[in-house]
Amino acid sequence: MTITVRLKFFASLREKLGEGEALALPAGSTVADARAALRARGGAHAEALAAGRAVRSALNQKMCAESAVLADGDELAFFPPVTGG
Repeated sequence: MTITVRLKFFASLREKLGEGEALALPAGSTVADARAALRARGGAHAEALAAGRAVRSALNQKMCAESAVLADGDELAFFPPVTGG
C-alpha cells in the first residue's frame, strides 16, 4: 500500500525546489524516508536536502522529528532553520 503526502518547501528550499509537490511513499514511511526519497532524485533535491544540511520539518503545520510517521494526505513542509537578529 502507498500513501501520498503533499510537500511544501519554504525560503531557500523553495527557491531551489519549487513551491511543492505530491510524493508517493510506502505506508509506514517517516519524514526521514520522505527526505531520503527526495535526495535519491539527485540534482537540486540531493543538494538542498543533503544529510548534513540543517533542514527543519513540519507535519500538518506542527514541528516534527524525522522519525514522525506519515499518513495518507499529510502535509509535510521542509524549511531551513530560522535565525533572528
